[in-house]
Amino acid sequence: MLNFLEIHKQMRMNSIALFFKGCVTFELIDSIIMIVSSRLEQLENNLGVRKRVYGVLTECLQNLCNNIESSEESKEMTELNYDLHSAVIMVDSNDEGYFIKTGNFVSNSKIEDLKKSIEGINLLSKEELREKYNKILSNKIFSEKGGAGLGLIDIAKKSGKKLEYDFETVDNKFSFFSFQITISKNG
Repeated sequence: MLNFLEIHKQMRMNSIALFFKGCVTFELIDSIIMIVSSRLEQLENNLGVRKRVYGVLTECLQNLCNNIESSEESKEMTELNYDLHSAVIMVDSNDEGYFIKTGNFVSNSKIEDLKKSIEGINLLSKEELREKYNKILSNKIFSEKGGAGLGLIDIAKKSGKKLEYDFETVDNKFSFFSFQITISKNG
């Protein structure tokens, strides 16, 4: 049997511990943001850190909602019976920082482009991130989903950290994309 007392002990006092698995909607995003914002106001005195956590969380959740696998082939379950429209979200903290972790299914055909985009962002300095962000904004080029590719750049800018990610193959059509951002409590 699952030992919830042990899980409770592992969750530190004065930390944000939120975990969700299921279908991500814009209504859910609003609820998660309200819960985390309320908790942040109780725990974090530094307004700048609170704003960065809020901004990164908002962007991560919007990216997740916008990028849940929606192709025709995803209407069926994977070979291993995973629900492709399901995602996971985790928000936690420790003495050093806040951690936002998301996971969702992606088509294997999209992995190389996503890796290339993330690795390209990870190579940029803070100044180069700012310049790229402003350049994309000034070009006003938007994708079919309404974005301009700013989400990952904005996350990297606000967190000041490299984007951490991993892909785990599920079957010949889909993989599970795990994404983590750390926001330091030390500014």
